[in-house]
Amino acid sequence: MIKIRITLLFVFCSIFCFSQNIKIHGVIKDENKLPIAYANVVLLDTENKKPVKGTISNENGEFFVEKIDKDKYILKITYLGFEEYSNELEITKNINLKTITLKENIEKLDGVTVVSKRPTVTRKVDRLVFNVENSTLSNNNVFDVLKQTPGVWVSDNKITIKNNTPIVYINDRRVYLSDNEIVQLLEGTSATVVKSIEVITNPPAKYDAEGSSVLNIVTSKNLITGYHGSVFGNYKQGFKYPKFSYGTSHFFKTKKLNTYLNFSDSPRKDFRNQYENVNFLDNNEIETSWTTDYNRVRESALKTINSNIDYDLNEKSNIGLTTNILYQPRRTGQLDINSSTEVFNNSMELDSIFNTFNNSVNEKTNLGFTLNYSRKLKKEGEKLTANAHYTYYDYADFQDVTTGYFFPDETVSFRNNQFQTYSDQNTQIFTGQFDYELPLEHGNFESGAKVSYINSESVLNQYFFENDEAQIDTNNSDVFLYDEINYAGYFSWSRDWTNWNLKLGLRAEYTDLTGESVVSDEINNNDYLRLFPSFYLLHSLNDNNQLYFSYNRRIYRPNYNQLNPFRLYLTDNSYSVGNPDLSIEIDDSFVFGYTLKNTYTFEVYYRYENNPVYQLTLQDSENNQIQNIYTNIDNGVSYGLDFTTYTSITNGWDLYWLSSLFNYKTTYNYISNENLVETDNWGLYLVVANYFSFLKDKSLTLDVVYSYIPRIVDGVSIISDRAGLDISLRKTFFDDKASLSIGVTDVFNTQNFTQTTKFIDQDYYLDSTMENRMFVFGFNYKFGNYKLKTNKKDIEVDERDRLGFNQK
Repeated sequence: MIKIRITLLFVFCSIFCFSQNIKIHGVIKDENKLPIAYANVVLLDTENKKPVKGTISNENGEFFVEKIDKDKYILKITYLGFEEYSNELEITKNINLKTITLKENIEKLDGVTVVSKRPTVTRKVDRLVFNVENSTLSNNNVFDVLKQTPGVWVSDNKITIKNNTPIVYINDRRVYLSDNEIVQLLEGTSATVVKSIEVITNPPAKYDAEGSSVLNIVTSKNLITGYHGSVFGNYKQGFKYPKFSYGTSHFFKTKKLNTYLNFSDSPRKDFRNQYENVNFLDNNEIETSWTTDYNRVRESALKTINSNIDYDLNEKSNIGLTTNILYQPRRTGQLDINSSTEVFNNSMELDSIFNTFNNSVNEKTNLGFTLNYSRKLKKEGEKLTANAHYTYYDYADFQDVTTGYFFPDETVSFRNNQFQTYSDQNTQIFTGQFDYELPLEHGNFESGAKVSYINSESVLNQYFFENDEAQIDTNNSDVFLYDEINYAGYFSWSRDWTNWNLKLGLRAEYTDLTGESVVSDEINNNDYLRLFPSFYLLHSLNDNNQLYFSYNRRIYRPNYNQLNPFRLYLTDNSYSVGNPDLSIEIDDSFVFGYTLKNTYTFEVYYRYENNPVYQLTLQDSENNQIQNIYTNIDNGVSYGLDFTTYTSITNGWDLYWLSSLFNYKTTYNYISNENLVETDNWGLYLVVANYFSFLKDKSLTLDVVYSYIPRIVDGVSIISDRAGLDISLRKTFFDDKASLSIGVTDVFNTQNFTQTTKFIDQDYYLDSTMENRMFVFGFNYKFGNYKLKTNKKDIEVDERDRLGFNQK
């Protein structure tokens, strides 16, 4: 009898548990297939429409409703700004609803006031997404937001991810500007237009194989018809010169037409002092020692115009034109380098002095045009896109260098030397590309192809003076022609399970290039086919714990300046020169990471670099010259541990922490195979940023950011430690329509550094001082229907960053 009762009790409990463990699962996404976090999910009784069970979606858009009784229900999903989703379900067993797509509801957004919230971080299978839309960061500019983006390091106006410069995209469109121009563009763009920032450490096959990591800035859509505009300005005062930037942006939308226009200008002067000491050695003994004091003043005023026009041909087709124009007039581009060099003999007695005045003026034109077309196909989410692109780039520079040589304690030179250089680089790029996307039952398939043609002509004419008459220097005058054609194709496939996400991809690129030196009649031909596989795996242990792994292969092609064999002289005795024999660099990168509560991320990475391009500073003791030469070194290996978090300490205090402990090894032959050089060094990056908000509406914010880099070894050089403390205060007015900010960068002026190089016959010391400590004042004012978002796009052409801007 007892056994029967125990058996019946066991069966009853099993049936009861089974009936209570029925659950439904699904993933909520928008029409761009981005997950929607914190959407309301409710099961309603079919008779009285009262809620029975409910939950919210997590950061990945996933939701689980558990312990459901067998019955008929109405599943209702709601989220602000989207149409309500409703579906009647008869639940008798576990149900996987797969992906549920919410459609945007334009009408319901009109007149809604959105309260700022703290940014959130989402880990996807192939990237990290920093969601900043309507957050407390929206009153900053985009460059300021990057300083707070997990995994991104911003220092000295340079953006890096895992010790490498990333490729910047906006809405999956490549921004092909120099590093300085990218900073100017991002500083002149309000963060109110940004939806999220995607940090892609190992880019998938869809992205061009060029470069290391990708930083994709996703802007919000322009939802409401009407007009919206803004004006902004920024003033920085260093210990020498002021720097300005100002601009305006305008948006206009009708039912079918969506337009964007931005203009910015940044007139500025920048000062830098360099003290150098070079010991020229002979059999490890000092033969002569040179000390040089350089004062550099760069004047520039780069004007940019970015515009985009989108027109809906019908419900399924869209056409658009994107334009990027950058122009620097000759009268605003100037570089003056005045230097004085003291020459000592082997007894350290002053032998002579030479003073050099290096003055140059330059102008730059960079025009980019892209025609886009997209069409939605029969299946929901199936899409075909195509674009054609043209770039015209021209950079011209005229340089005049005069040097006077003096004996000690004499004011009249015993010899004078003068030369002038005219250089011009003209490049044209033509590309065509198409992409196809097909949603599958449990994943997604993507494929595409691209062809690009590059034609570049670089001219250098150098003149020396004899009896005050200019004569052509045939030894350093030439024309360098470069032609490249590249064919690329890719496919990728992804699959999603309840707790697993997998993505595979393969990209193939075939390149055929020719470099020709006209005067020397040297022609270099090279063609190669390379495959670039990628692999991503993400496992969600539960809502609070995620593990992920990724691998991909990337390529670095030398830019045109690195290939150009011209010598560009700084003084009579120092110059930079390219190398037309440079090879491509192929990198293999692995990342293994763990994320806790979507807040704390730990990553271990390993990267192997095959034939990396490196610029070596060499001393020619025989001719007493300093040479900056590009070359391929044998290999480089880097690995490290990164920790990042963006978390809330209190209601008005957010903390961002980034630390990267890494090791970098290099192996290369110095000058000849007889001198093998190996380096093996550890380094550390650290950023601790505190963001405080005050007042009830959080309209007053205070940012305190501290960064530190201890002494590191870069190749064969030791660079001293650097630290910086930035403080800024911002106040918004008139319901966030206007903002004012003041602050100080590098409060204690500790960002300057020294560099020491001692190996084999090299003995070099550098002390660099720049305008790092600056007082900063900025303003922004929005007018019109300021709740509108931007449809801004930028040009996607892999080759534009290889224009190799000729800036000394």
